[in-house]
Amino acid sequence: MIDPLAEVVTLLQPTPTFSKVLSGAGRWRASRTEVGQPFYCVVLEGSLRLSVNASEALILQADDFVLVPEVFSFAISSIDPPDDDGVSDIAPTALPDGSFRFGDASAAPEAQWLAGLCAFGSPDAALLVSLLPELVLVRGDRRLATLVKLVRDESRAQRPAREVVLARLLEVLFIEALRSTQTGASPGLVRGLADARLALAIRQMHESPDKSWTIAQLAKAAALSRSSFFDRFSRAVGVAPMEYLLSWRMAIAKNLLRRNELGIATIAARVGYRSASAFSVAFTRHVGLPPSQYGQNEADIDSRASHGR
Repeated sequence: MIDPLAEVVTLLQPTPTFSKVLSGAGRWRASRTEVGQPFYCVVLEGSLRLSVNASEALILQADDFVLVPEVFSFAISSIDPPDDDGVSDIAPTALPDGSFRFGDASAAPEAQWLAGLCAFGSPDAALLVSLLPELVLVRGDRRLATLVKLVRDESRAQRPAREVVLARLLEVLFIEALRSTQTGASPGLVRGLADARLALAIRQMHESPDKSWTIAQLAKAAALSRSSFFDRFSRAVGVAPMEYLLSWRMAIAKNLLRRNELGIATIAARVGYRSASAFSVAFTRHVGLPPSQYGQNEADIDSRASHGR
């Protein structure tokens, strides 16, 4: 059976860009501005406060895990933060063991955590991220803590096939985190899959994107009336059913075009279009480029990248 969540994460192509062990002692606060990268954090010991994208602060404890598919800013502090907001830009102190300390570098740490940033290799990252929750919080899951430690250890080592291993570890990490928090997720694919009725229709779309789906057929798959299915899907996933289906088909088409292994007519059939011309019209409207030009542009980018290495 096709797993929509695994498909989305695999297409995202996550790769690590930054990973550090940090700790805090005394009263401290730090903040940082990012550019929409994925962010994850797991608390190893103690407790701390974390606010992401100007949201209300979370109190995190040992083995709590946070994943944010798009982080633009975050603030982190001791449970009892300092009164002076001016300390928020102070850089942490590098310690002899390779970790970094906020607050008193001479005292025993009251909190220790591992934080990391990733990048998504997919040109469809914006679309795919929009299907995920804005923030994932998983409490006390040692499997996730173990996965994050494996990511950290692999990123610091220089073993053969390091990049391949890291990519697979991050895919597993993302999937584990997302499937651990379905019920409380914000609108998106994860919340849709948490609804047993909607999950039936979503899996049908992913298993057979080549089928000429109608609202009536998808509603029947979910054992709901058309109006109930449309409203329930739109609330849970954040977009209308046919809009989701179109976006998913276009993500598949882009991936196939980038691989440059199939002709446009074959790709059109794979994503539910009866003719190459109908697919070209839909693709151009959605992407802004005809499929032939999109495929050539991606091939040129890959060629430049390979010559630049």
